[in-house]
Amino acid sequence: MSELSSTLFTDLALVVLIGVSIVPLGNYMAKVFQSEKVGRLEKRFYSSIGIDARSSQSWKGYAASLLSFSGISILFLYGILRLQQYLPWSEGFKGMSPALAWNTAISFVANTNWQNYSGESTLGYFAQMAGLAIQNFASAAAGIVVAIALVRAFNARHGESLGNFWVDMYRTIFKILLPFSFIATLILMLNGAIQNFSATRTIHTLAGAIQHIPGGPVASQEAIKELGTNGGGFFNANSSHPFENPSGFTNLLEIFLLLVIPFALPWTMGKLINNKKQGLAILGAMVGIFLATTAATTALELHHSGTALKVAGSSMVGKENRFGVGSSALFASATTSTSTGAIDAAHESFTPLAGGVLMLNMMFGEISPGGTGSGLYGMLILAMVTVFLCGLMVGRTPEFLGKKIQAKEIKFASLYILTTPLLVLVGAGVAFSNSGARKSISATGSHGLSELLYAFTSAGNNNGSAFAGLSGNTPFLNISLGLVMALGRFIPMLLVLGLAGSIAKQGVVPESKGTLSTRNGLFVALLITVAVVVVALTYIPALALGPLAEGLR
Repeated sequence: MSELSSTLFTDLALVVLIGVSIVPLGNYMAKVFQSEKVGRLEKRFYSSIGIDARSSQSWKGYAASLLSFSGISILFLYGILRLQQYLPWSEGFKGMSPALAWNTAISFVANTNWQNYSGESTLGYFAQMAGLAIQNFASAAAGIVVAIALVRAFNARHGESLGNFWVDMYRTIFKILLPFSFIATLILMLNGAIQNFSATRTIHTLAGAIQHIPGGPVASQEAIKELGTNGGGFFNANSSHPFENPSGFTNLLEIFLLLVIPFALPWTMGKLINNKKQGLAILGAMVGIFLATTAATTALELHHSGTALKVAGSSMVGKENRFGVGSSALFASATTSTSTGAIDAAHESFTPLAGGVLMLNMMFGEISPGGTGSGLYGMLILAMVTVFLCGLMVGRTPEFLGKKIQAKEIKFASLYILTTPLLVLVGAGVAFSNSGARKSISATGSHGLSELLYAFTSAGNNNGSAFAGLSGNTPFLNISLGLVMALGRFIPMLLVLGLAGSIAKQGVVPESKGTLSTRNGLFVALLITVAVVVVALTYIPALALGPLAEGLR
């Protein structure tokens, strides 16, 4: 089978898998969040932490719960990483340095999973499971519940209730993420991913060399790493390592896992607001952007410039023979579109223009379909900006889902849109002025700029992937990237909750003949256009100095 035929077959298989999963998974998640039934174990959990499951929170209460939970999580994970040598199953590894522990703790709590270390040579099994894997569940759930809080605001009638953060977190983790991760773990194990507590083995190969074979509870962490759009690998090679991703089938499974919840959440939204067509419109915009960027990445990799590469048909540099160019391009596009950060190929080895598309995926705010929850609330904010702009054109107060989009709502939306670019571009600019950060760059010229720009784009958008040529484990980059990850995660979340609170207080405005329909193809096209224009106006100058300059010369 040719590379192109294999690519088309893999892409088609993924489309079918996602297509048949969206409705049942979306319906199930809606049922989880709509249910008023509190089980026995659930009731005991709430009682143990002093929570009344029937109480509701305003946006400020919801935000305070989110920040307190995340703050405690950072301290808890930081302690595990610093004190690793005193904990069980440390495998003889010492604790991380303060700067690296800060960076890693922020990274996993912020759903970024940026890794300035090699997992197999830095962390024992306790730190991987009780530290990183637990935060993979918690950080993914945090994104989902914030999105659900925003959706609830459109159903509110002159009230401030957005639900209960603790109830939403419990149900997301134990009724959505945990059961599906368990099933995914079993499938990965049956197809070759390892799951054990074996110490690293030293063996002598037939060629007389010495090789170290690591073990570990890998499959369980791999499942939630993809399903929760986290991305942190048990091994430094991440999903290109055969113990994490053994075959073409598991590669397709992992791509499916990292896409399925973000693509199903718009259907969940449609069920919760009793407006399935609106959910499909949001889903349509996500799919449109994803298909366009995936096609661009794949085409740029399959039709690599250069005589030898044109004869070969594509470039296998930085790719796994198990997957090939097409599947590697699909994985890279999916992971940068979903704030996952997992990789099955070296992104730095992609063509300059393909690498630029991967950066563009993150610069969109990862809304196509985005991370678990973050993609949905990011797209809803762009939808409100779209109806606001359309309202200005016709001189009418814009409305979205029965709520007026007025000055206060647009201020929240504008601050949301500006926060990440400000962090990325200012952070990258400060880093370029730092001699230590410049020494971390392995390349010169435009590609060197791309390495550092990619790092801050990845951190600010909570992605976690990197151009591997950058040596990120320095005090300056550990601290600065950790700060960008924290601000890039929690400031937008607070703005989303503030926006939700403002919307929840409003009454419902009945539709009229002058109301812009937000459930048809025209609106989907307008929404995609707004997303592209916002990104283009913000990031094109930086991209022009990096991947565009390198790819077009």
